[in-house]
Amino acid sequence: MPEVLGRCPICGAEMRVTRLRCVNCDSELSGSFTLGKLFNLKPEQLRFVEVFVKNEGKIKDVETELGISYPTVRARLREVIRALGYEVGEEAPPTPLTPERRREILDALAQKRISADEAARLLQTGTGERL
Repeated sequence: MPEVLGRCPICGAEMRVTRLRCVNCDSELSGSFTLGKLFNLKPEQLRFVEVFVKNEGKIKDVETELGISYPTVRARLREVIRALGYEVGEEAPPTPLTPERRREILDALAQKRISADEAARLLQTGTGERL
């Protein structure tokens, strides 16, 4: 069954549902119904939301599944937030890494608990994620 389009493929205007039918009892309801905010997303944005929710918001897992970097995941998330009509908060500057945190990341890399890419990301972003 094809997916419902939220935007007109010709002019880009909002699409409306005008009839609903129950698959169980065949009852029908006619009118003019909005599709909701999620249907206003572009297909690639909706796919991102699906992957994000499936991975319970764990950015590392989203990175892996989509094959994109941490900054790209964050950029796409901000893009979706804006597309849903919300304001995006300003990014807090990364907290400088303490020498202890830097050592913890490098130790995890040496013990092969994290990849070189993950270590580079953690060192670069200064994130407080647990290893």
